Amino acid sequence: MKRNDFPKNFLWGTATAAYQIEGADLEDGKGPSIWTHFCTKDGAIRTGEDGSVGCDHYHQWDEDLELMKALGVNAYRFSISWPRVIPDGKGKPNSKGLDFYNRLVDGILDRGIEPMITLYHWDLPQVLQEQHQGWESRDTIDYFGVYAQQMFSTLGDRVSNWITLNEPFCSSHTSYFMGEHAPGVCDAKRSFQVAHHLLLAHGKAVQAFRSEVPGGNIGLTNVTSCIEAASSSEEDKRAAFLGNQFVNDWFYATPIYGSYPSELSETLKPLGLYPEVKNGDFEIIREPIDFWGVNYYTRQLVKADPGGMMGIAHDKPRLPTTDMGWEIYPQGLTQCLKQVSEYGSLPLYVTENGCAEKDMVFRDKVHDEKRVKYIREHIKAVQNAINQGIIVKGYFLWSFLDNFEWAYGFSKRFGLVYVDFKDQERKRTPKDSYLDYQQFLTQTDS
Repeated sequence: MKRNDFPKNFLWGTATAAYQIEGADLEDGKGPSIWTHFCTKDGAIRTGEDGSVGCDHYHQWDEDLELMKALGVNAYRFSISWPRVIPDGKGKPNSKGLDFYNRLVDGILDRGIEPMITLYHWDLPQVLQEQHQGWESRDTIDYFGVYAQQMFSTLGDRVSNWITLNEPFCSSHTSYFMGEHAPGVCDAKRSFQVAHHLLLAHGKAVQAFRSEVPGGNIGLTNVTSCIEAASSSEEDKRAAFLGNQFVNDWFYATPIYGSYPSELSETLKPLGLYPEVKNGDFEIIREPIDFWGVNYYTRQLVKADPGGMMGIAHDKPRLPTTDMGWEIYPQGLTQCLKQVSEYGSLPLYVTENGCAEKDMVFRDKVHDEKRVKYIREHIKAVQNAINQGIIVKGYFLWSFLDNFEWAYGFSKRFGLVYVDFKDQERKRTPKDSYLDYQQFLTQTDS
């Protein structure tokens, strides 16, 4: 398997998120985000850490882009910190924040790399959370539309590929249903309302995009899981069917068809969990997009749980797992790409795929053989999908740097580049996986 086996204009990249790597959390006029606040809560972060310094990418971005250039990627997906560019989420932009992203985009382009920008990767301005109840309020949808338009007008002359939201499943259900992410709420009803508002915000951003970035491409990135029944029983099959509607269909099918999945909706309504939907909402959500972003890591085995809220429960993994406890199931990526290709027949990008492991530096080297194998197998899974006629236009590995892994703090490492979080300078060390990916990207047919 060689790079030349893939389409000529295929995008090979890595991906990051602002709060996870930038640091400088309240520097140069940046406002606090909901993660700034969430990290101060007792027990919210398992290690007691926060992302105030992160990888210090805000100050070391030039060095990081040099490492990226040496890697041989031709694309880089990163997110903009909303509170860095508009500290209160509304009102006057922060010129120093805009300057940072202007420098970053220019630096990416100067190295022959194509930027792909995510507008929202979970770091909502804290002011909007306090004054408007965050994503529970329709006000936040409008503020997001204004923020999106500001970013399009600032960077759209140089950036063609944009993503509205990263994994709205996580910024709704992981944050509001399970309470594991900021703002840390455990309320299913509020969670489904937030999910609806996020999709509305997505639609508002797409509307703004068409006038600001003519000829550009905009899409939505979803966490995508291969949902399979834990057994052959009809009860488990039914649970897997509903689980697929909960994780995948809700965020993929709705922007295409303009309605929520019928079976799950009928399950939610008697429980009082179905969101409030106003006239015209689905028309906004259905604003046409140009591609799907697919974030894939693992499959989920699902079984029936008669005592559960929606009658769904997870079964234990049955295959080897990563340090996150997620099954290593590369064929699931092929299956998911096939499934997503049927949602509106849009081109696909694998916008995240990666492996957390317990990496250690030994004599200035990091031998992460398990990650090397994981990446190779999942790139092969992408190739298998392409060979089946599925239009996949890029693969972005998560992540370029070890980073602040949300509720896990710095305890989980996904990066191609090891970051020493105990070192004040945040020393970087390319891992074997970096070198293997580099070899794949730079080798040519003899």
